[in-house]
Amino acid sequence: MHFTIQCVDKPDSLELRLATRPSHLEYLKANIAKLVLVGPVLDGEGKPRGSLYVVDVADRAEAEALAANDPYARAGLFESVVVRPLRIVFKDGQQVAG
Repeated sequence: MHFTIQCVDKPDSLELRLATRPSHLEYLKANIAKLVLVGPVLDGEGKPRGSLYVVDVADRAEAEALAANDPYARAGLFESVVVRPLRIVFKDGQQVAG
């Protein structure tokens, strides 16, 4: 099942994000089979202001655990984290569901 994980960074936390990034990337690599799309959400100046994940996991509990165990979350980077189910209709230029 697919879920989005939308994370918003706490204000003035770019240094924490940058310091934690190497362990965050290692965590993502260790969970690569669950990742559909992951990347930073940018502010108007092109600086990271949050993260967006689209994941394919068994259930909401697994999506929430994946989010909670990310080094960014463990470091206290996020002001908010929202996990929601997602039904993918179009992917890679093709319709995959009705």
